[in-house]
Amino acid sequence: MADEDKVFRTRAGIPIPDVPDQEFGVGEDVGEPGSPPYTRGIHKSMYREKTWTMRQYAGFSSAKETNERFLSLLEKGQSGLSVAFDLPTQLGLDSDDDMSLGEVGKVG
Repeated sequence: MADEDKVFRTRAGIPIPDVPDQEFGVGEDVGEPGSPPYTRGIHKSMYREKTWTMRQYAGFSSAKETNERFLSLLEKGQSGLSVAFDLPTQLGLDSDDDMSLGEVGKVG
């Protein structure tokens, strides 16, 4: 059976429609999946077609070590990367800004 033909069911075995509506127990019209205001998610099928991204927040003292770690994570099945930057970078400061003194490269 192709993934698009897969029937999702509750624990009691009741089929769940692709887009549950008021008849299925949704209390009000909250729009369509993939359409504003995105109450039902940003994609039409959300996690029925593509599972969520598995991520680990990581970063090391050098770009070389960080790259090695990221390659290792990807080899083990990681599907997304979240880079840990040092605090000045996260705050949008240049590394030579006075407010960055002593913080550049400290973490991330």
